[in-house]
Amino acid sequence: MDSFFLQQLFNGITLGAVYGLIAIGYTMVYGIIGMINFAHGEVYMISAYLCAIALALLSFFGLHSFPLLILGTLVFTIVVTGVYGWAIERIAYKPLRNSTRLAPLISAIGMSLILQNYAQISQGPRQQGIPTMLDGAFRFHIGESFVQMTYTKIFILVASLVGMLVLSWIISHTRLGRMCRAVQQDRKMASILGINTDRIISLVFMIGAAMAGLAGVLVTMNYGTFDFYAGFIIGIKAFTAAVLGGIGSLPGAMLGGLILGIAEAQFSGMVNSDYKDVFSFGLLVVILIFRPQGLLGRPVVTKV
Repeated sequence: MDSFFLQQLFNGITLGAVYGLIAIGYTMVYGIIGMINFAHGEVYMISAYLCAIALALLSFFGLHSFPLLILGTLVFTIVVTGVYGWAIERIAYKPLRNSTRLAPLISAIGMSLILQNYAQISQGPRQQGIPTMLDGAFRFHIGESFVQMTYTKIFILVASLVGMLVLSWIISHTRLGRMCRAVQQDRKMASILGINTDRIISLVFMIGAAMAGLAGVLVTMNYGTFDFYAGFIIGIKAFTAAVLGGIGSLPGAMLGGLILGIAEAQFSGMVNSDYKDVFSFGLLVVILIFRPQGLLGRPVVTKV
């Protein structure tokens, strides 16, 4: 098999794992309140800045070991982005929960712009970055060429897989997961049965934001640079992944992210990287036309 194809396949799986992590936030919020959180991409962007801040603080206090640095950075970023998710739900969604469906959408777009400008004013408009944290790579020779798997990308794959597995276990096997599924199926009945639906909805926003925070740390480790506009394009692509897999389905978000990442990487390598965004959004249009419920989604059934 061609080494270039294998290299792009590995790159696509890595990219798709990140898309899947961010797509989880979209699909969880949609599954529980039937709305799209368009400020979710900006939570990812904020997490990139938080990653840099955490690394600077930990290095200042003398921590230079990679395991300690990455563990401290992940804990700090995930906790703070979870708070951002809670604040977005309380400010932009909860007051409008019983209004028309258009009002929360406009509110979420407004929150997205607020977060963008907040990051631009507080951190500056210029592109920022972090130093390389994990050097080195595995190389597999295939004939006269080779496939390179950097340690950073391997770490991204492992961390993404662990994050997805932990979240799947929480949703499937814990009391919190059962309450989330109950609220998703019938919010009014769940409230009658004694579930605090407001708290569950806030927790879902926090969990989704935490997954975006994890993705932000991993992408920042890989590319090393970011700016206040970093969340827009990747947020839309993660939304594309959520729709591709089936919005409202956790396995669908993961599958959609992997498919989109692999397809985008192969298109970039074999056709033209300048048009990879056009390809991704064109894929979204095709899916919406021919299978609007996504690959693992179910058609919406109207209750009468």
